[in-house]
Amino acid sequence: MTDKKIKIAAVVGPTASGKTRLGVSLAKRLGGEVISADSMQIYEGMDIASAKPTVDEMDGVAHHLIGIIPRSESFSVARYVELAKEKIEEVSSRGRLPIIVGGTGLYVDSLLNNITFTENEADLQLRRSLFEFSEKNGAQALWRELLKIDPESAGRIEPNNVKRVVRALEVYKTTGITMTEQNRRSRLAPSPYDTVKLGLKTADREKLYDRINRRADEMINAGLLEEARLILSDTAIGETAKKAIGCKEFAPYFRGEETLSEALETMKRETRRYAKRQLTWFLRDSGIEWYNTDELDFETIEDMAEEKIRKQLGRH
Repeated sequence: MTDKKIKIAAVVGPTASGKTRLGVSLAKRLGGEVISADSMQIYEGMDIASAKPTVDEMDGVAHHLIGIIPRSESFSVARYVELAKEKIEEVSSRGRLPIIVGGTGLYVDSLLNNITFTENEADLQLRRSLFEFSEKNGAQALWRELLKIDPESAGRIEPNNVKRVVRALEVYKTTGITMTEQNRRSRLAPSPYDTVKLGLKTADREKLYDRINRRADEMINAGLLEEARLILSDTAIGETAKKAIGCKEFAPYFRGEETLSEALETMKRETRRYAKRQLTWFLRDSGIEWYNTDELDFETIEDMAEEKIRKQLGRH
């Protein structure tokens, strides 16, 4: 006799697509709680840059895995899956519906597909030598090393994403098994979840980009510069938090090398590029039910999403 699968919903999509609003609405309609799947919202003190939902936006709905990790710590997908699984079980045990909301595709897929992670002893000398190789020979040269031993991983990882390339090489060099093979083995166990996946996007990509640009301006008005200055001056900040869009783009402005408008435009461009990568990731998943926010009014999307969840999960 197999264990009964936990019923959950997931709301995914690019940044600024309306995930927070839909997640909160569904939680209120279906007796749910939100579990964040955002690699930056999990950090303390990165409220504006990571677009953490405000108290007003949460509207009384419980939110989990937001602002719980110090900025000084690095954070991994393996750790996220561990924490999210605990929260899903906790929320479900209280008869509430766990609703995963976020745009970090690797976190969402690893959680829902029940990927297990082989925690290898970190070989810091090996890791350091790989980063040094990249600095000396360029990111492309390091990526070509991965291409030789694990072409599938190389095809999934952008050549300029040095951290992920290093991680894939590190896995092979410390275990003798490629990351592709480890991922294949990790998927052998079935998912413990019965999941409805809902996605938000726009039929006209420019409308999403306009929304991203407007939100960046709103972030400035909300105090983003002060937050970015504080984060960038934090000497203890970890490697993961350093990558936050909305902080690093203002470093040239603080150094007097760029105007505020130039730095802000860089932030907008980087956010648009990130949204494009998010869409590319999620659109590969044929199991996501998509709603175009520029073709449907939000109340209609809320009604359709609620009906989809009730029908598929049998939630009454």
